[in-house]
Amino acid sequence: MKMSKLFVQTLREFPSDAEVISHKMLVRAGYIRKLTSGVYNYLPLMWRVLKKIENIVREEMDAAGAQELLMPFVQPKELWEESGRWEVYGKELMRLRDRHNREMCLGPTHEEIITSIARDGLKSYKQLPVNLYQIQSKFRDEVRPRFGLLRGREFIMKDAYSFDMTQEGLEKEYENMAQAYTKIFKRCGLNTKMVQSDSGAIGGSVSHEFMVITDTDAGENDVFYCDSCDYSANSNHAISKLPEGAKIIGDWKNAQIVDTPETHSIEELCDFLKIPATLIVKTLVYIVDKKPVLALIRGDKQVEETKLMNAVGGSDIRIATAGEIEEMMALNGFEAEKGFIGPKGLKEYNGYEITVVADETVKDLKNFVIGINQKDKHGVGYNWGKEVNLPQIVTDIRLAEAGELCPQCGKPLKVTRGIEVGNIFQLGTKYSKPMNAVYLDQNGKAQPYIMGCYGIGISRTAAAAVEAHYDEHGIKWPLAIAPYHVIVIPVSTKDEEQMRVANDIYITLKKHGAEVVIDDRDERAGVKFKDADLIGFPYQIIVGKSISEGNVEFKTRETDEKTAMKPEEAAEIVITAIHNLK
Repeated sequence: MKMSKLFVQTLREFPSDAEVISHKMLVRAGYIRKLTSGVYNYLPLMWRVLKKIENIVREEMDAAGAQELLMPFVQPKELWEESGRWEVYGKELMRLRDRHNREMCLGPTHEEIITSIARDGLKSYKQLPVNLYQIQSKFRDEVRPRFGLLRGREFIMKDAYSFDMTQEGLEKEYENMAQAYTKIFKRCGLNTKMVQSDSGAIGGSVSHEFMVITDTDAGENDVFYCDSCDYSANSNHAISKLPEGAKIIGDWKNAQIVDTPETHSIEELCDFLKIPATLIVKTLVYIVDKKPVLALIRGDKQVEETKLMNAVGGSDIRIATAGEIEEMMALNGFEAEKGFIGPKGLKEYNGYEITVVADETVKDLKNFVIGINQKDKHGVGYNWGKEVNLPQIVTDIRLAEAGELCPQCGKPLKVTRGIEVGNIFQLGTKYSKPMNAVYLDQNGKAQPYIMGCYGIGISRTAAAAVEAHYDEHGIKWPLAIAPYHVIVIPVSTKDEEQMRVANDIYITLKKHGAEVVIDDRDERAGVKFKDADLIGFPYQIIVGKSISEGNVEFKTRETDEKTAMKPEEAAEIVITAIHNLK
């Protein structure tokens, strides 16, 4: 490909609306252009990257025994009603009506469709197990699309679904997919961790995410991991042990109510009472699916909202507003505000019974401090079963912290940032049972399929690769997914010798299967070099004045190392590198 013919327009400045480096780089380097909020045109360079990622995914999925199909992008309401997700999925589900007034949606995921396909086509145990996958555009109506391809509304995804007869069969396929994913991301040049995660709207009992480890601001989640064993988990799923020795017994001899004026925060209460935050049970008010939930947790810890939402079986969570808290207090006969809330005496709000959930950190506290729903007052020296009752739901709703202890080996946990590029779920019968998707077993009895779900964000993987491979000058694509392997740059197109050698290298590389661009533009050398770095060609072969001595300059973009060598040597390095990819 000649650079003069390549459909690409690089920009001098980053786009003003871009927040993360992958969005900035991909727009500036001419890979994508915004069409509307959260929707992008994939320009030729980007499409080459995406197709390469797709091909790697296809090769490894096929090698793992999966079969490719393609399902419709538009899905009927009836199937979503069968699974029970039409009403609960949320506003991210783009709903529409056709000319016959039939309700439909744009598919953000395809569990319902694939289950209906299996229901119609897998009738006997003799046909199982099966793993079916597709690569397709999907649409999720994000409330605030951000981060370019990392959090768009329209995106390209590979999703696979397995159908088994037993839990043991599902677990075997789950491990098979985990190994395939490890190979896929390694081939894409990405450093990933497989971490325990929350199943979210997909559902299921067990799930893991594959996270690209990055220190950039685009990292969506904290990833907790242990260097001493194989434990790793997303922040919404991570558990930890607290170090020994934290003070959890107060000095009060008797329970009493004390004045605590203007102590709206834990810090203010600690300063006023001269106590550590470990002695305080703080109460946070949440709204989960319109229902009120109180979360009790030790004063020095934070609530992990996904854990809390799962504890009460919800699908949407938010912290209550000051107005809602005031209204809740009034309806239950109290006059209190944020900072003085406690669980005792709160019965209902907004037509729902108030659910109270306690974190495990509070159950062993003695002589602690807690809000009592009176302004400027707290209860001190309180104990469970005496002054206040421990709620029925006591579980882990705590956000883990770096330095806390690994639940498996007891060593300190570390934390890093990660970008999710893949996920795997053990769905079990979450979809097959409500949709009556069954097969006949050896005894002729109908049984629901035991299902698994396995997703990879294709466009997301491309963006994550940029987040992990870049510098201030541009992108540093891993060789396997770069749009082109190498660019040949004659410094001056007016120099006949430079152009002759550059064309010879270009032709040689093409003959050996290299994807190569020659920069034949009549531009200043500095412009060519800047564009080559910005676009991110893994290798650059620069033909300049040193050709009079028989040498070219060979540059590896990942390290920016430059070496003078013979033209044939430079070509051989590239040819060997691309052959090693196969």
